[in-house]
Amino acid sequence: MTQTLDSPQSAERELISRNDKAFERALAVVADRRGEFEEKRHVPRDMIAEFKKAGLYRASTPRRFGGEPLTPAEFLRRIERISEVDGSAGWVASFGSSLIYLAALPLDTQAELYAEGPDLAFAGGLFPVQAAERSGNGYLVSGRWKFASGCKGADILGVGIRGADPAGRPLTALLRPEQVRIAENWDVLGLRGTGSHDLVVDGVVVPEEWTFVRGGEPTVDEPLYRYPAVAYAGQVLAVVGLGVARAALDHVVEQGGRASYTGGPKAADRAGFRIGVGQAEARLRSVRAFFYEVTEEVWATVERGDPATTDQASLLRLASAHAAGTSFEVVRSAYQLAGIPAIADSSPLQRYLRDASVIPQHAFLQEGVYDGAGAVLTGVQPFPGYP
Repeated sequence: MTQTLDSPQSAERELISRNDKAFERALAVVADRRGEFEEKRHVPRDMIAEFKKAGLYRASTPRRFGGEPLTPAEFLRRIERISEVDGSAGWVASFGSSLIYLAALPLDTQAELYAEGPDLAFAGGLFPVQAAERSGNGYLVSGRWKFASGCKGADILGVGIRGADPAGRPLTALLRPEQVRIAENWDVLGLRGTGSHDLVVDGVVVPEEWTFVRGGEPTVDEPLYRYPAVAYAGQVLAVVGLGVARAALDHVVEQGGRASYTGGPKAADRAGFRIGVGQAEARLRSVRAFFYEVTEEVWATVERGDPATTDQASLLRLASAHAAGTSFEVVRSAYQLAGIPAIADSSPLQRYLRDASVIPQHAFLQEGVYDGAGAVLTGVQPFPGYP
């Protein structure tokens, strides 16, 4: 049947086209300003606005509140592409996925959050979890929390507290930016532009309806909120490593055809260089294929209305940790293959190496995930909280 111009399918294609154009513009702006992000040690609000125009900060907003949810694979591929241009920008943009946590809030709270529109930038400093006293129908929140990536561009902030969850799980308390002081202490080499500063709160009462358990039961019934939330949180960070590794390897391949400083053979004329490039390409493509294969498998499960299994959630965690670690290995190989030019501050490989080294250090992506995944695979009880 011929579709009219105002059919739902036509409207969806128009939306995709508009978002794609805005996304390409955002990539160009990131390329132009990545040095600025490093210097300022955060991604500024006007760059966040570009990401919003590209749909990244409504990609996990419920449809009932005006969101335009992307499937996990669609969102992850966008973050991967941004990360090819700049790892810090990809890391900050990845938190466009974190609104899936907010789906555990009461519907009235969500309606208030999205009252001014579906584009909401959420950042959190959840650890160390702080004790919070009851105060009326809420919690009196005070303390200091670390690693609040993207906090300087956030519309809403979250901090971790010990609350009244029956299972003893920590709560996230939501605050407006004016209720929080950002302690600018992000003094690092890798992922320098993420602005992962500390958050400080001094005696703010947060109503109970503005708290939730991360990964808790959603009050919104849409497929995206049936996807394993904690595993997804690891995926959106791991995919940054895939993008950085792709950029590093492409750079080395491009440089391999240039004359050497010494006047000797070009790198690409040497068997050792070609073997190293081939091995790195195989490692990167293999781990990427595993990563997206599991993503699509789990999405198919939740999209048809079934819950993801423990095995599936564990495979998502495993694929993420493996992607993060392998990406770092690929970048390190690229750095070594590049030879002496890689040691210059002007070489992009300096930034790639620093950024890629940070990603497998994240708590969700460390080697302990292999232990948890192995336990699930062999029928042994994994460590608490896994997967």
